[in-house]
Amino acid sequence: MPSPIMKYFAYEHLPEKLQEVSKPIGDLARQMDESLPDGAEKSAGLRKLLEAKDALVRAKLG
Repeated sequence: MPSPIMKYFAYEHLPEKLQEVSKPIGDLARQMDESLPDGAEKSAGLRKLLEAKDALVRAKLG
């Protein structure tokens, strides 16, 4: 079962220009979620990746 945070890595609903930034990060998040054991470090890593994705998508908007 995917981590609850994974819903925030969805990119299909975004315009194509934002998907260019969001998709690779979402794909990496899925790979990490599937390959790493559950735990505090995985949760922290996914949270930080989400923060980075949000900032980079905002950068594309700016």
